[in-house]
Amino acid sequence: MAFELPDLPYDRSALEPYMSSKTLEFHHGKHHQTYVTNLNNLVKDTEFANMSLEEIIKKTYNDSSKAGIFNNASQHWNHNFFWPSMKKGGGGAMPSELESRIKSDFGSVEKFKEDFVAKGAGQFGSGWAWLVVNNGKLEVNSTPNGVDPLCFDQTALLGCDVWEHSYYLDYQNRRPDYIKAFLDHLVDWEVVASRLPG
Repeated sequence: MAFELPDLPYDRSALEPYMSSKTLEFHHGKHHQTYVTNLNNLVKDTEFANMSLEEIIKKTYNDSSKAGIFNNASQHWNHNFFWPSMKKGGGGAMPSELESRIKSDFGSVEKFKEDFVAKGAGQFGSGWAWLVVNNGKLEVNSTPNGVDPLCFDQTALLGCDVWEHSYYLDYQNRRPDYIKAFLDHLVDWEVVASRLPG
């Protein structure tokens, strides 16, 4: 079964001025579409053809002979996770359960945001910043390229794409400003809270 590019859950201009319609046109319409196209071509007529995205990622991670499949599968998963994490008029107050967990594990919401911006800004080259549940505790980490929390059996709650294609048209080299705008104005905290393990 072929993988498909999902529709954005909002209009391309919905996230302006923090993420422009031009960025979404390239990021979703070109970059994400390329991952989907490449993945379908790479898994066709292979053992991976009928596997789920999650299965493909876990079976190909750290296998250099399957790097192309892993990179495109993980980036497809990462972006499928990324788009619904944002909404028009995002940011703002968090649901109480999520806020209390963040305060418990980071000390304050402000400290969590500082740590998240620092991790994303400090990721050398392309990659992602994540809020995850690891052994029952909330943590912030970053991963290179397309690597994601699935590779480490962690539960992802929030991911921010820090590849240059995600922000360069809007923020140029100001990656920390982009991540801060993402947290303060774009994140749908209801969606993030819904990902907390039961």
